[in-house]
Amino acid sequence: MNANEKVFALDIGTRSVVGLLLEQSKERFKVVDMVVKEHDERAMLDGQIHDILAVSKVITYVKEQLEIKHGPLTKVCVAAAGRALKTQTAYSTQDIKGKSVFTEEDIFLLELAAVQEAQVHLLNDQMNDGPNQYFCVGYSVLRYYLDGQEIGSLLDQRGELAATEVISTFLPKIVVESLISALQRAELELEALTLEPIAAINVLIPPSMRRLNVALVDIGAGTSDVAITKEGTVTAYGMVPVAGDEITEGISDQFLLDFPEAEKAKRDLISKEQVTFTDILGFVHTLPKEQMVEHILPSIKKLAKAITDEIKRQNNKQSPKAVMLVGGGSLTPELPAQIASLLELPENRVAIRGVDAIQQLQDSDIIINGPEFVTPIGIAIAAKQKPIEYVSVTVNDLQVRLFDVKKLTIGDSLLAAGIAINKLVGRPGLALMIEVNGKSITLPGSFGDSPTIYKNGELAQSYDSIKNGDVIEVKKGQDGITATATLKEIIGEDLPSYSIIVNEKSITVEPILLLNEKLASLEEKVSDRDKVSFHYPTTIKELVSLKDADLDEVFSPFILYLNEKKTEIPQFSVQLFKNGWKATFQDKVSPEDRIEWKKGTVPTVKTLAIIQNYEYKQEISVTYKDKKLVLQKPLLEFYRNGVLLTEEDILTNGDHLQLMVKRKEPFIFQDIFRVVDIEKPQGAGSFKLKRNEEEASFYDLIQQGDTLDIQWEKKINI
Repeated sequence: MNANEKVFALDIGTRSVVGLLLEQSKERFKVVDMVVKEHDERAMLDGQIHDILAVSKVITYVKEQLEIKHGPLTKVCVAAAGRALKTQTAYSTQDIKGKSVFTEEDIFLLELAAVQEAQVHLLNDQMNDGPNQYFCVGYSVLRYYLDGQEIGSLLDQRGELAATEVISTFLPKIVVESLISALQRAELELEALTLEPIAAINVLIPPSMRRLNVALVDIGAGTSDVAITKEGTVTAYGMVPVAGDEITEGISDQFLLDFPEAEKAKRDLISKEQVTFTDILGFVHTLPKEQMVEHILPSIKKLAKAITDEIKRQNNKQSPKAVMLVGGGSLTPELPAQIASLLELPENRVAIRGVDAIQQLQDSDIIINGPEFVTPIGIAIAAKQKPIEYVSVTVNDLQVRLFDVKKLTIGDSLLAAGIAINKLVGRPGLALMIEVNGKSITLPGSFGDSPTIYKNGELAQSYDSIKNGDVIEVKKGQDGITATATLKEIIGEDLPSYSIIVNEKSITVEPILLLNEKLASLEEKVSDRDKVSFHYPTTIKELVSLKDADLDEVFSPFILYLNEKKTEIPQFSVQLFKNGWKATFQDKVSPEDRIEWKKGTVPTVKTLAIIQNYEYKQEISVTYKDKKLVLQKPLLEFYRNGVLLTEEDILTNGDHLQLMVKRKEPFIFQDIFRVVDIEKPQGAGSFKLKRNEEEASFYDLIQQGDTLDIQWEKKINI
């Protein structure tokens, strides 16, 4: 800044517009002139411009009044109230290896680079919610670092890596754009933009005081802006859309006044002991200050509650050590006491601070007192010490503004327009997610093409620099192709194999290839989420099934249904052997093993009875005529489909057999006639039955080992 150069600043508030001309001499500022003009109508609500034309008329009036004495004014510094304020912390580094010293300009660019990074973070956070854009309106440095160590200042330092961490503040596009539009209608160019709490905190709480946990509250007409300091820095900013108008409306409701009359009564309440006003019915009232305050105390408590809630929210739910109040709304009676009570602070820890507390301000012929002028003066000082200047470019027919960090690129303009380069690059072809032997692999599609970018009609790159007035056009790149692959491409085709002997024949064993648990070939194509596996047969069953699926039927267990009860007969099943030893289907196989199988026992009725330990028949051995005989009686009969089976009948797998159990009875003499034929000798007459040389009858019981005989007597002729 040149010596004695004037700074024009505007505080565009909800109730009025304050115009200031300041003159800087080294580190001190002097108020040269000031004009205050109230809005003719409620053109602003809660710090947001609702009627640009009406606000621009008030700005024009303030500017013209100052121009009468000081000549043309074309550029102005302004502040936004903080409506819908967003904060973002970001970090920026710079390689300074070999640099002689780190200068003020270097520090400034490093800070702005961190602000730009915060803007990127905020834009990325907002992309999923829509095209809302946020503009940076101020920032504060949290910390400086040199080679990884925190340091108080980077000025004139040497090292390898410089870094800074900042907290940046952003407002929605509509807030910034409405300000700029109102200025343009008043034929003013935005020189620098800041935020009201930043402006106030920079002039009231210097860095040396910021180790203390202090809250600064700028209470205007429509909004109350909050800033918190702690541990040597500004840690948070906040805003509530409740301020001086809350008190005005409380007076209006309580005493039936229109808004202008209520506003006048509020101001008189601050400066007078008695207040006179006329209600909407035409009655004139004069009330003492204490009585009026008592009537509007609920509105005062409501304002105090909103402010203290925001202070605690921004201060980790804790009360600060002290609170500074600025702005016209801070003069509201009882408000400091109510804030102190809600924060559980002594009343002397909540104080109203006026212009006299600004150490950088020189005495002036212009008499300015009170807290309502702290922010206008702070705007001018902050805008010069921490300016954020904007350039305007056009991106795909959309005009966007960016703060100038001296090295703005096309990529920056795309971010400011709500467009990210990674959204413009052609999307990669869809990948295939495949599981191979339990491990997930990704088969990527082909890459998408890069976007085509033009700057002022010529091909450009995203890292090319931009300047005010540039026209940027960007076209999305072509999308990639979805991935495709066969099993052969995934697992290869030269998988090893080994030999094994099966029934005296050498066979080659190859891996079992499965696609979604079904046998597959190497030529089959895979799809997304497919499961691929390949392994060598590990059991005899797996090997046999792979080589001859029909053998599954041969090797199926031999099942009979005995009186409808399912019974497995392993002795009738095919018998497996591995390397000469009896084996099962679950036995493991290895290279060079010898596998063979043999048929099981012939499944006859007799064999079944033996296997099942059935007492199929009873028998005894006797001697007849010096010849051994075996006498038998069946105890169990087998039927298949109603047909009686003999001992030698062959059974088949799955037969349903009915078993009939007979009662066990002793043998008698006549049972021998079932196995011997008795022939009467020629000339024989009567006979005698002999059992063990003793005479017997047909019904005498016989036992194991008995000797039986029939003796014939000669026939006697008469």
